[in-house]
Amino acid sequence: MQSPAETDTELQIFCLFASTPENTLHGSLVEINEKLKGLLDKIRKPELFRGELGKTIVIDPPAGSLGARRLLVIGLGDSANFTPQRLELVGSIVYRESNRLGVAHPFFAPTILDGGVTGFNTGEVAQHFYAGFLRAARTERLLEKNGVSTSQVLQDLSFLAGPTHAADTQKGLEAEAAKPPN
Repeated sequence: MQSPAETDTELQIFCLFASTPENTLHGSLVEINEKLKGLLDKIRKPELFRGELGKTIVIDPPAGSLGARRLLVIGLGDSANFTPQRLELVGSIVYRESNRLGVAHPFFAPTILDGGVTGFNTGEVAQHFYAGFLRAARTERLLEKNGVSTSQVLQDLSFLAGPTHAADTQKGLEAEAAKPPN
């Protein structure tokens, strides 16, 4: 239960919907944008970072602006057609990019609500995220075991949720963790 703008971490990961006028920032995204002196507004242009599903951008924030030393922003695509299943792709991206960047303990905040999309259960969103995350972990372990991938750096992940959604989010994560691997 921590704002992504306040996390003291090597890598803070969050999501942004497609860069359109109707997709305004809310909550922690406004806070991050303010601490970055409007940088999120500046990059969220159709000719720059469009927020397309699965697209990423890494930001090294100015020292002292945020607790995180690096930010990984993942596009969620069009907010009007959002489904929690998109978070499966996001989960796999989080796993692979954390390893690629050499980060052992990243923090992740889906920022679906802060992106202005409501009406979805945070537990369901978390469960889909974790399904993709775990699938990527299994795939990378198999590749490593077969000598075609480097060793995995990622050790754990902190999944951020606001106080009113923490219990539901935790239930979603636990439900996915309890499932046998496919």
